[in-house]
Amino acid sequence: MIEKVLKYVRDQQLIAAGDRIAVAVSGGADSVALLRLLLDLRQELGIVLSVAHFNHRIRGVEADQDEQFVKSLAQQFEMDFRLGSADVPANAQEKKLSLETAARELRHAWFASLLRERFADKMATAHTEDDQAETVLMRVIRGTGTRGLAGIAPWQKNKGLIRPLLSVTRPEIEDYLKRLGQSWREDQSNQDLRHFRNRIRHELLPVLQRDYNPAIRVTLADLAEVARAEEEYWDKEIAALATRLVRSGKPSRSGRTNRQEASSAANSPTLALDLSAFHVLPLALQRRILRFMGEQFGVTLEFKHIQELLLFARHKKPGKGLNLPAGLVAGSSYRELYFGTQPEEKEAQLTYKYALPIPGEIMVPELGSMFRAHLVSAGSPDSGYNSALLDPALLAPEVTVRNWQAGDRFFPAHTRSPKKVKELLQPGRLGQELSPVQRRVWPVVESAGEIVWLRGFPVPQAFAVKSGQAVLIEEITTGSGA
Repeated sequence: MIEKVLKYVRDQQLIAAGDRIAVAVSGGADSVALLRLLLDLRQELGIVLSVAHFNHRIRGVEADQDEQFVKSLAQQFEMDFRLGSADVPANAQEKKLSLETAARELRHAWFASLLRERFADKMATAHTEDDQAETVLMRVIRGTGTRGLAGIAPWQKNKGLIRPLLSVTRPEIEDYLKRLGQSWREDQSNQDLRHFRNRIRHELLPVLQRDYNPAIRVTLADLAEVARAEEEYWDKEIAALATRLVRSGKPSRSGRTNRQEASSAANSPTLALDLSAFHVLPLALQRRILRFMGEQFGVTLEFKHIQELLLFARHKKPGKGLNLPAGLVAGSSYRELYFGTQPEEKEAQLTYKYALPIPGEIMVPELGSMFRAHLVSAGSPDSGYNSALLDPALLAPEVTVRNWQAGDRFFPAHTRSPKKVKELLQPGRLGQELSPVQRRVWPVVESAGEIVWLRGFPVPQAFAVKSGQAVLIEEITTGSGA
């Protein structure tokens, strides 16, 4: 199996010599096998390995035992270890997400924070051929297009995620670990048939394999590979086509942008689509262009939204608007279909600013969160996605929690110079896609006029704790918010 994984890594160009790779290890068979395989291959590949474990706080004592198991594994092989955690059930309830979806979002956000801190160059996760088959089948049942059929990508470059095990199966993995005499942890929730993926795994796929196609898992994984290659080709074609059909700036009645409107568009970003050129395109390209338009605002448009937009574009109604997910709005002139975010007066309602004493706590209803500041020992856990550890000697007695504003700059640790907050919140930087509203209300903590923390980013080196006491500022989810 080592040769099989090595070939896949090289064929997909997942790893380059000198890469620092953090292996995401849950403690289960797949992730433990990934760690052992990369340990066997690290000299040949010329890589540096570390271990990252995320505790989802779903399974109580068992989750803590998983954490200790992975930590011991890292110590056994003398590897750097990093621990992250979040209250997934609370997050799922607040956002009305499934536990699986909430866990994935929080886990990936934490992965992104590790990469920003330069703990590693890439994160390796242990998705297998079985995971690929399950994912494709789940998407077919729920409804999907060709992009959904592409399943799990071997390498998500924008997120720094690689998946070296997509060519191997679970039986191969368990056989490999047994030959090594390597133990692993069993997650009993993987047997819970209330979860959709588990029903696919334990009920539907075995029936399909037994009664319809013994090679169904390979067939579905091959379908994903074909669809992925198709999508990569079309993504490039659509990007090239968009350079001719799409431009910035809200249209005038003539369909052209004047200077005043272009200035307004700079403050409220708008993209305009040339309708005369759009209408002569084949339907397949029209749908892809409309999906592309949504993606420029970090919004994934579903099939029903695309159909609504096609109808809206066909029956031009200048002055009328179409509300889309995540605060995206479409409008039209006689010549163009344009896309933008919520009007500025609505965004103004999302502006907030609260004083946070040290120690003390405040509610931020715009986020559905409570911010708490208290003194802890300097040996406390490092700053995380929703927390910051700061030197009390460098802070004012009271800090400010507010949403970021145009012109704000922040100097995250491990970077060479201050960055515009606007740039730090661009799509892909946080390991998740933000809606316009989520992006608008993203919080910063300010002390004496200087931003000392931006949620999801490491604190500036200048405010890092040296010794003694520290101020821990935590954001705790309490209810609904943006």
